[in-house]
Amino acid sequence: MKITELQPTKVWKHFHSLTQIPRPSGKRKEIGDFLAAYGRSLGLETFQDSIGNVFIRKPASKGYESHPGVILQAHMDMVPQKDSDRVFDFEKDPIETYVDGEWVRARGTTLGADDGMGVAAAMAVLEDNSLQHPAIEAFFTVDEETGMYGAEALEAGVLQGKTLLNLDCETEGELYIGCAGGVDDTAVFHYTPVAVPDGDVAIQVSLSGLHGGHSGCDIHLQRANAIKLLFEFLKEAVSEYEARLACVQGGSLRNAIPREATALLTVPAGGKDELLELVDFYEDLFIKEYDGVEDNIHLIATDYDVAKVDGLLPEDTQDFLIHAITICPHGVYRMIPEIPDVVETSNNLAMIVTEKDKITISCLTRSSVESRKEELQEVIDSCFRMAGADITFSGSYPGWKPNTNSRILETMQKVYNDEFGKEPRVMTIHAGLECGIIGKNYPGMDMISFGPTIVHPHSPSEAVNIESVGKFYHLLLATLKQL
Repeated sequence: MKITELQPTKVWKHFHSLTQIPRPSGKRKEIGDFLAAYGRSLGLETFQDSIGNVFIRKPASKGYESHPGVILQAHMDMVPQKDSDRVFDFEKDPIETYVDGEWVRARGTTLGADDGMGVAAAMAVLEDNSLQHPAIEAFFTVDEETGMYGAEALEAGVLQGKTLLNLDCETEGELYIGCAGGVDDTAVFHYTPVAVPDGDVAIQVSLSGLHGGHSGCDIHLQRANAIKLLFEFLKEAVSEYEARLACVQGGSLRNAIPREATALLTVPAGGKDELLELVDFYEDLFIKEYDGVEDNIHLIATDYDVAKVDGLLPEDTQDFLIHAITICPHGVYRMIPEIPDVVETSNNLAMIVTEKDKITISCLTRSSVESRKEELQEVIDSCFRMAGADITFSGSYPGWKPNTNSRILETMQKVYNDEFGKEPRVMTIHAGLECGIIGKNYPGMDMISFGPTIVHPHSPSEAVNIESVGKFYHLLLATLKQL
């Protein structure tokens, strides 16, 4: 079955169209032009701002002209992640989707249901003139996944409505009224490469097969971090086996838990066999340690032409780097005391990149409490500063403080109960939603976030539950009618 044959057909039709347009974060023009052209094809007021956000306004249906307007908000970009053996160019190739029982998945890549489903639902509302609703503003943002740049660039006075429905959550049956804020942490080790010792051979060690996942929504699941595991091996390889580090790469996005990491080492020729045994030992150790959490861990060593090794890290830089990565926090730092099953503060040790004369480490620190975010920033700052690295913090964005007296919350709780015969769960989320930033420029905006059930976003295992898409869209239409 094709996804265009699923119900509700209007939503799945538009989601399919989005999968055909390359839209990784940073590639704004094609998807922005597509959505703007779509709005104009419906004869609706449509415009884009200087950064590329798209706004489409639909007048109220008959009888709703005097009702306050509502904003449907979603982001148009997606996280580009793929399996290591998948040949795929996110800037050119369409996503290949397929139906897998109760789920829709992509072949070896992220699906883009985050937040393609929100965009598709808003598009379906815009085109359906049989619906009852107040005036609607569809607001599609750019580059949410890499820094919420679209929301940050939103100017005061552009949005006219007073109620905002953010269509970017990932569990059907839950209504979100708060989220974490975040900040990017970047540490840089500068060095002058040194020559490979005579008699050394080169080995490349790669760790792969991890689940990864969303660095906010999945951070509490105790999944392995490929960078952390690889450096656990490197620490012993360097200290006990005379290994030297030439370069290391790991992770690919600040908001995805690293699934893969690779290090290029040299070692005295006489110690090669022992080092290979150490690789096997750590693979077995990691498999045992993560039994029941990770099911496909691979730590593999392959020969490398030592003549192609440009240089090594000086021993002091190498040691400082290894110690810093070893002690750098990753995972949950603190849970919310009043809601003990929800993460308050966390850090994702997200990426490590080696260039000619420097190594850059990137983290994403999240918290729903600003002072706790700053506290964890100080821990990370001390970790890398004591190791001699330069560290900077950028892209800080605010959290969204819950409002339990929200009118839209009260309305949607009643609508959900009326439509489905049960109460929705009222939640806060340990991930960044654009509501916090929008609320900064639009004080008093009444906001809520909801969506269909999406599992493993930001990883090639991403999937969206088919039945939940229907319930999500039904709830959206019923809410618009009630408003």
